[in-house]
Amino acid sequence: MSNKWLDPISQVLSIGLRWVHTGKVPDVLIRWAIRRLCESRIRQLERNDIESFYQYIQQFIQEIQTCPIAVLTQKANEQHYELPPEFFQLVLGRHLKYSGCYFPSSYCSLDEAELYTLNLYLERARIESGQDILDLGCGWGSFALFVAEKYPKCNITALSNSALQQNYIERICQQKGFQNVKVIKADICQWDTKPEQFDRIVSVEMFEHMKNYSLLLEKVAKWLKPQGLLFLHIFCHRLFPYHFESDGEQNWMGRYFFSGGTMSSASLLLYFQENLQVVQQWAMNGKHYAQTSEHWLLRMDNNKEQVMNILQKTYQNSSEEALKWFHYWRIFWMACAELFGYHDGNEWFVTHLLWRKCNS
Repeated sequence: MSNKWLDPISQVLSIGLRWVHTGKVPDVLIRWAIRRLCESRIRQLERNDIESFYQYIQQFIQEIQTCPIAVLTQKANEQHYELPPEFFQLVLGRHLKYSGCYFPSSYCSLDEAELYTLNLYLERARIESGQDILDLGCGWGSFALFVAEKYPKCNITALSNSALQQNYIERICQQKGFQNVKVIKADICQWDTKPEQFDRIVSVEMFEHMKNYSLLLEKVAKWLKPQGLLFLHIFCHRLFPYHFESDGEQNWMGRYFFSGGTMSSASLLLYFQENLQVVQQWAMNGKHYAQTSEHWLLRMDNNKEQVMNILQKTYQNSSEEALKWFHYWRIFWMACAELFGYHDGNEWFVTHLLWRKCNS
């Protein structure tokens, strides 16, 4: 299932991408290039008839079923989660929610959108006081810490593959006096909860780093109590799943930010209901994620001096590396904004799924 095909326009764009880390390429040209690459991706995925479309889907499913649960987990960890929390405190909102937010109005601030989205998770995941909750791929603890404060009688286990994230969440819990949060650093491919089970499992933008959904959901099903529920927030394409590949200049995103990742389709996970059954599914227009990304970009630009200081320390006091990664992060935010804003937010977007155990 190779994504190596390039039309002549993409070949030209791939050359231009080699220069963007210098900061000398205007944003308007970078955004134009990203939109052209989105067009190229769609042309690559398009199928002329319904039979070839379903053949593509079945081949993709068969392929990922031969994969391990995840690949290149350490690489993904390095790309996103081993920068210090101070970097994300300058870029993200107050809750450090490193995932797409929902903006109930165009005048909504990033902090307000984070809060609105966290409350939306509570509603859709049917969170109640006294539950045992697993936050799977917890990031910087936005959901776990939010639940801990709102529902002191809930017991929350937060799982992360990052020592920095674990240390940060534990420090916040200590500062706020939370006694109901346990943070575990582990690779989900090896980790098991036995004998503990949970009333709710919530996972926000972790499944994008996974491959074999059949094995993963089989594992997660064992972690749920008989009447337990799994809530997922995952970004997707409206029709086609594909891999984030890292070969070639055109696969810049896969090489620097999503090595080993998967772009799901809106319906892909519906094919994996052997152990868990989908109760309800929602869609969140991609313009909300685009707006989230624009906020991240603006905040990073407004805090450039502080961000550069952090990046310079991160990259062994190398000004050249710090500047390169400052611009890589800017391009990442722009890429997310243009991707999710494409076709008025109806091409790539976020879907929420609520699952229960089969026969429960």
